Amino acid sequence: MPTHWRKSSFSGGGGDIGGGNCVEVASFGATTAIRDSKAPHQPPLRFPTPDMAACLSFIQADNFSRD
Repeated sequence: MPTHWRKSSFSGGGGDIGGGNCVEVASFGATTAIRDSKAPHQPPLRFPTPDMAACLSFIQADNFSRD
């Protein structure tokens, strides 16, 4: 069964937003994988799905210091 990779909606073709730099994600059951869309032949980074969900929640809550 082929893997369905999803690309970020911010990937754009250039300009200020995205600039074509993008990551893609795919689900592998209990694991979530991330890869560089410009290098799909390289092995993806894999994380347990609950850990990835926690990381995304942290990012979406804007919990980063900008100092």
